[in-house]
Amino acid sequence: MTALASPAPRAIGLETVGMTKIFGPLTALDDVSVKVAPGSFHALLGENGAGKSTLVKCIMGFYQPTRGAVMVDGREVQIPNPKAARDLGIGMVYQHFTLVPSLTATENLVIARADVPSVIDWKKERARLDELFDRMPFRVPLDVPVSALAAGEKQKLEILKQLYLDQRFLILDEPTSVLTPQEADEILGLLRGMTERGDLTILMISHKFREVTQFADDVTVLRKGAFVGSAPAKSLTVGEMSRMMIGDMKLRERAARQSFEDKPVVLELAGVFADDDEGLKAVEAVSLKVRSGEIVGIAGVSGNGQSELIETLSGQRPLADGRFFVKGEPYEPERGKMARFKVFGFQEEPLRNAAVPRMSVAENLAFRTFDQPPIAKGWGWLSPGPMRARARELIASYRVKTPGPDEPIQNLSGGNVQRAILARELSSEVDVLVVANPCFGLDFASIAEIRGQIMDQRNRGAAVLLVSEDLDEILELSDRIAVMSEGKITYVANAAETDRTTIGQYMAGHH
Repeated sequence: MTALASPAPRAIGLETVGMTKIFGPLTALDDVSVKVAPGSFHALLGENGAGKSTLVKCIMGFYQPTRGAVMVDGREVQIPNPKAARDLGIGMVYQHFTLVPSLTATENLVIARADVPSVIDWKKERARLDELFDRMPFRVPLDVPVSALAAGEKQKLEILKQLYLDQRFLILDEPTSVLTPQEADEILGLLRGMTERGDLTILMISHKFREVTQFADDVTVLRKGAFVGSAPAKSLTVGEMSRMMIGDMKLRERAARQSFEDKPVVLELAGVFADDDEGLKAVEAVSLKVRSGEIVGIAGVSGNGQSELIETLSGQRPLADGRFFVKGEPYEPERGKMARFKVFGFQEEPLRNAAVPRMSVAENLAFRTFDQPPIAKGWGWLSPGPMRARARELIASYRVKTPGPDEPIQNLSGGNVQRAILARELSSEVDVLVVANPCFGLDFASIAEIRGQIMDQRNRGAAVLLVSEDLDEILELSDRIAVMSEGKITYVANAAETDRTTIGQYMAGHH
């Protein structure tokens, strides 16, 4: 922990004591006590559902705890709402931007104040901002609409907004999820410098162990709503942090990467163009080849055309121009050709993209095979017996936790919905696998399962196209890595011949 001779003049300390939050039959937070020292950089770790969000919402006044208290600088305080938190100097930077895109940085900062005058003296406000920025370790363009700023500049502005509002205890919720590695390191490094100077205290929710070990003083881990432990970050290995988060749960071990040489091209994207929902170019002249037994990972900051590219490959968005080929033959993403060419896939938010929420698990598992024997009978009739029997087999082999095959799929947890979709998409012979952010928001066990299944398909000879905003996932799984920036592929390299820094520079458009 950062050594401080006395409490910092500006940074404030915060402590939760016996924090408990009960929603009906669910205890979301169970007697959690966490102490964040003034001027420290404290990381809060835990799986989805561990209680991290509930804890910070109690601190911020969004929730009122069932039991427990918040102490600021050793004194118990009442936080009935977010305004009360702000008045105490507690601010939060959210995972998604809260800025008004059409307004400038100056306008966003001024309207965030609680005491905005009815007539704003912009010259005076600008002078006040310049004075603030002179004391800050970073700044952003003040007179440019927020929509024109890069993701890193927007995140800096979100942080500057909290400092402008005189918040001295900052909660950061996954603050680097939309940043390149260089932007993430720069911003966290600058904030770390502010904590070391005693200007600020930080509590950061993160799932990126690299950032935690690099920037945090202390780590607190929650599991299933309960406090597991706190320790100096430097005293814990990544393995120890993982074990604290998941307990004794056994994770699936991934098969070793098999070596393939001179395998044929199976999937080819040739000069692909696609428009976004507003009719503007989202994908421009993307050409890429994926061989049998190869994972090609496409890295990129969110919003650079990756979603639109995946939607064209899955038949959810029309091509504006270009072609797809599978094993040298023209391919259109239609049901019949998907079956013929053995093209399968899954992506993030499966309830929205790959399932019908109110239909049963069995029905969702049958989407690929409902028109084939033994489920299909003559004259368009379906046979529910074989459909349920097949569903039970898949539920067992893919370890889908569900009360039964007739349960509506929307009632399953996120990880089990993704396992069910995985079971459907990988239960036949696969030649082409297209996956997008497959582990987004999932628990450790589901992540290990899904990454293991992707590697298994690659080792069986499938051509795998993996699009992910998680650079660690790309680096871990890919044989070759491409970077997508502003709708174009700007870089391609063998995974063994590139590194995080180079990829990050291309992600940021510096090339």
